[in-house]
Amino acid sequence: MKKILLLIFVIAISAVHAQEKSVPFKSGEWLKFRIHYGIFNASSATLHLTNDYVNGKSVYKVRGEGKTTGAARVFYKVDDVYESYFDKEDGRPYKFVRKIDEGGYTKDIEINFDYNKKKAELNDKKNEKKENFTITNKVQDLISAFYYIRKNYDFNDLTEGEFIKLDMLYDDDGVYQFKLKYVGIDTLKTKYGKVACLKFRPYVQSGRVFKEEESLSLWVSNDDNKIPIRIKADIAVGSIKADLDGYNGLNNQFKIIMD
Repeated sequence: MKKILLLIFVIAISAVHAQEKSVPFKSGEWLKFRIHYGIFNASSATLHLTNDYVNGKSVYKVRGEGKTTGAARVFYKVDDVYESYFDKEDGRPYKFVRKIDEGGYTKDIEINFDYNKKKAELNDKKNEKKENFTITNKVQDLISAFYYIRKNYDFNDLTEGEFIKLDMLYDDDGVYQFKLKYVGIDTLKTKYGKVACLKFRPYVQSGRVFKEEESLSLWVSNDDNKIPIRIKADIAVGSIKADLDGYNGLNNQFKIIMD
């Protein structure tokens, strides 16, 4: 009887351990990206996941920062800050902050999500105006969506050409349907070595910035972390590429292909 109880205990502990390993992120995760414009290192960006509180509730907070570096800063100064506060269990965002300065083009927006009232209030601090939008429990902001997809989708179950679709709100354009198309499996050469990746195409609005709807490509590590390895965009005046340049606090082993 004791052996049976011990066996059950070991199996239970192993199951909990396996469940914890499959979680793609934890508080403390930090990602850094080097952004290239043509042959130039134009800027850098970071994402830092921590614990915080919103109205007394324990939540995850992500702070994303992006800025131009070196000589590029002389010609085109960028200082962007994004923050998202979202639920640790279901991933719903409670607050989203977008404060950007891109060559003199500025925005200072805060969105607060109220799921009891099914409303989100957008506070445009720069223009001193407020707007309300009707939302559902499935809405995401620009940053929380990244973590929601990592946690809630098993990429191994996706078939080529399949779409992940989310309702998204992050600007005064209102709620719209974000679409992420799964393209297939790929292997990238990185500063860390070869990395097995899953390739996606986020659909974007063609026009002033992007050439076409499918101008943006995203490569995500094909492991339990599901972190971005590379992002490439064809824009109206050339192309931009962002590569993973640093990481810390991953919840799972970062897998490198050994030749």
